[in-house]
Amino acid sequence: MLKKLTFINQLKNLVYEPENHTFLLAVSGGADSMVLASLFRDFGHEIQGSKFQFQVAHINYKLRGHDSDLDQKTVQDFCEKNHIKFHLYEVSEKDNKPENSIQLWARELRYTFFKEIQEKEKLEFLVTAHHLNDQLETFIINLSKAAGINGLSGIPSNDNAILRPLLDFSKKEIYQFAEENSIKFREDLSNKKDDYLRNKIRNKIVPMLMETNDHFLENFRKSSLYLNQTKDFVYKQIQEIENQLTIFNQNYKILSKEKLDQESDFVKFEILKKYGFSQEEEIPKIFTAENNSSFFSKEYQLIVNRDELIFIDKSEEKETPEEIVLIKNFDFSENQICIDLVNAIENIDEIGKRFEWNFDAEKLQFPLLLRKQQDGDEFYPAGFSGKKKVSKFFRDEKLSALTKEKIWLLCDSGNHILGVIPLRQDRRYQADRTTQKKITVKWTEKQLIR
Repeated sequence: MLKKLTFINQLKNLVYEPENHTFLLAVSGGADSMVLASLFRDFGHEIQGSKFQFQVAHINYKLRGHDSDLDQKTVQDFCEKNHIKFHLYEVSEKDNKPENSIQLWARELRYTFFKEIQEKEKLEFLVTAHHLNDQLETFIINLSKAAGINGLSGIPSNDNAILRPLLDFSKKEIYQFAEENSIKFREDLSNKKDDYLRNKIRNKIVPMLMETNDHFLENFRKSSLYLNQTKDFVYKQIQEIENQLTIFNQNYKILSKEKLDQESDFVKFEILKKYGFSQEEEIPKIFTAENNSSFFSKEYQLIVNRDELIFIDKSEEKETPEEIVLIKNFDFSENQICIDLVNAIENIDEIGKRFEWNFDAEKLQFPLLLRKQQDGDEFYPAGFSGKKKVSKFFRDEKLSALTKEKIWLLCDSGNHILGVIPLRQDRRYQADRTTQKKITVKWTEKQLIR
């Protein structure tokens, strides 16, 4: 049964010492959200000398004419009476209300509004009034979509600082609490219409289910708890599997493609979903893709490198300059200069093996610079006869796509390639016994390159 004490205990289960935190309440004017606001008000009255504060946000969507305005007035009057800061968003023509997908549009609008308030007012948690009946409706909707264990676990009570402290309480309990405590609220009569899937489930399917068992809703609450516990256990196991498959995890993550492919479709899907690859039809393509193929999600680039899957966080990618000038000119009054890329090129942090290349300065056109590979690039690799396209050289070296992205070409101002760093120097510009003016380019620290 919903009582002030049970609510406070539930809030404390979600947030340690709620009296030392700040909250924004989403209040529509319905029974559930007005009960939520009243419970927060009473909790605030019972504590003193703490950081605790809450504010209220309301959106008038202008979807139900005068009724929408009365909803707003109910919430606003409550806030004024109880000296609670009130935030209002009134939908206008500038909001471009769509003819279809009204629910999705309204959701995006309100969460954008809530986030703006939280940032401006420095409020830590957003609190909504979802209750047990909402949880049941969501379960049925997700069941119809084959949502899996994550979807069947329903609405989380604490999800990315969004709290739902009424989630364990039924709609009936909330109405009873409102009546016992004389809490004013508004009924949204549009919920009686069956124009949305959730309304059809709420008005037709749920009543039929409730008739099958006097304790149906309570049994569902327990089942939901068991499902969430099962989900937590399953995802811990999946994390352990991912840890076992992880080959490398520093600037990017590499998983064993071969071993992951041996796991069940469920495990593969759940691991890849963490990196934004959540389309089921895309997963088989990843495991059958050619070497060096790339896949992209919003947050990650996935590179298939033989028996490895390389995940690169795009938000952490460094901005790479198009070219870097190494030597502007050569003072021919000197016989030799030396450039160590460790000190000269801060942008290269995983250059690979040590090398030292000596060039005949009189054969070069200055300045010398570093750039990335371009179509048609070719050079004369030392130790080989003839010339070779850089792209063919990469293939022969069996370089992964990730490695290719880290390779720099050393060139002169005539766009002649002097070397592919750190793999091979061009033999045409090498210093020899006749060289009098020498330039040395080297890398003195051996670092990892994949």
